[in-house]
Amino acid sequence: MNKKKVIIMGAAGRDFHDFNTYFRDNDEYEVVGFTATQIPNIAGRLYPPALSGKLYPSGIKIYTEKELPELIDKFNIDEVVFSYSDVPHEYVMHKASIALANGAGFSFIPPKVTMLKSRVPVIAVCAVRTGCGKSQTTRAVSKILKGMGKRVVVIRHPMPYGNLSEQIVERFETYADLDKYRCTIEEREEFEPHLDNNVIVYAGVDYQKILESAEKEADIILWDGGNNDIPFFKPDLHIVVTDPLRAGHEISYHPGEANMRMADIIIINKVDSATRKDIETIRHNVKEANPDAIIIEARSPVTVSGSEQIKNKRVIVIEDGPTLTHGGMSTGAGIIATKQYGALQIMDPVPFSVGTISEVYRKYPHLINTGILPAMGYSQSQMNELQETINKMDADLVISGTPIDITRVIKVNKPVLRVRYELDNDTVSTLKNYLVNNLLNVTGKSTAMHQGI
Repeated sequence: MNKKKVIIMGAAGRDFHDFNTYFRDNDEYEVVGFTATQIPNIAGRLYPPALSGKLYPSGIKIYTEKELPELIDKFNIDEVVFSYSDVPHEYVMHKASIALANGAGFSFIPPKVTMLKSRVPVIAVCAVRTGCGKSQTTRAVSKILKGMGKRVVVIRHPMPYGNLSEQIVERFETYADLDKYRCTIEEREEFEPHLDNNVIVYAGVDYQKILESAEKEADIILWDGGNNDIPFFKPDLHIVVTDPLRAGHEISYHPGEANMRMADIIIINKVDSATRKDIETIRHNVKEANPDAIIIEARSPVTVSGSEQIKNKRVIVIEDGPTLTHGGMSTGAGIIATKQYGALQIMDPVPFSVGTISEVYRKYPHLINTGILPAMGYSQSQMNELQETINKMDADLVISGTPIDITRVIKVNKPVLRVRYELDNDTVSTLKNYLVNNLLNVTGKSTAMHQGI
């Protein structure tokens, strides 16, 4: 039998999961390679034998996405599988056109294949775009569940930016674990806030093995999604966060629209910053696509410890990198806090940026003239460049809108104030009442949600 030759288009996350769950031991296919985009330093590596399985004893090469036409021709590819997230629908079809024009098919792996089934209940928190606020929603849900006396384990969407063979299963319980796995800024932004709340986090590359480990110490597993990707586990409750500051994106981005359509609860976040018109646009789109979903409006106020120091100061504003780059945002919690507390000037980081930080502004020109410095840190060298950029600037304060204590990973020569943003108490109370009274009902009946309500 002739095997169907496949290339998987990815960004070091969904692509690896699709391979592991569908292609790894499937002798009907030959996966010739992965392509990579969005994340730096992924292309040129190898998906290692420790993960690729018996059909691929030498591992699988990872190429740059721009090589796709040549790869289709060189290897006589039959099928191109699209396996990454947070891109416009039109973008996806442009990629499909490239595959078709070069003689290959174009497809997705269906969720019923890639959603692993857990022995314990799963709550998934996902989004329609990067930067909607799913992380703070996950934190709120974990606190609610812990308050109910449940052992909660968070499993985070993959961010395998290091040695893949060493990242098959990662478990984080203390800050020392962040150092043990040599976590990047992007990884720390997702893991550290959960550790602050005394919640164990799992991540890695092989999510069947990760699930099996997490099930041993969890009453409930909380899937903490990445980008706007759909869950890797079959959820018993699916919460999806939308963003009225980008109203309309919930029906125009892949696979965020799929998330919105399959959600049980849809949170319209940031209503304290958005117009009623944009909020109603999302309500309309949700009602059209998923009329049975529960809609909750959420507020995400920003707070700054030491906020009185900001007034009349010249400041550097750092914001979450992925939200600004492929997430497409040009503002964030740091900018909001800086304006709210009366800074004299937001310094322009562009003239002081070095190395790959400068490249970010060239690749994402919407960030120019915003006064924002993206907290890029996919590698130690990039963290060093971020540090150098900050230290070159003549400012009084650094306002950090990232979810982590950035001074743990870089040494800066100015005081740093952290901006924090969580769902407000009224929103948490609404979410809690819904979880407790209508869906979870797990007190004394730990399998109720798993069986479906």
